[in-house]
Amino acid sequence: MKRGLTEICYGFFSAIANPTRLAILEELKKGSMNVSALADSLGQEQSMVSHNLKPLERCALIYVERQGKEKIYSVNNDTVDALLSLVKKHAAKYCPFNENCSESK
Repeated sequence: MKRGLTEICYGFFSAIANPTRLAILEELKKGSMNVSALADSLGQEQSMVSHNLKPLERCALIYVERQGKEKIYSVNNDTVDALLSLVKKHAAKYCPFNENCSESK
């Protein structure tokens, strides 16, 4: 494998390998919202949600649109839908732990 692809994959998967970030993506699949609404819907501190939005934005998994003083976040459905579909398909076919590749749950 080329080193460049390794770095790209590491960066990409690092951006989503976090329960809060995955929850943010799931929540934004329901519709666009600001950080306060996201924090409320996730039951987390606004600072924690803000911190976790940055890697998702850097990787273009979410979009940000400024509306006045507020930032509105939305999901990149092209990428996220394909990714989640692939994960579900893989888990159903290959994961030995009842569609959960992690033994810890």
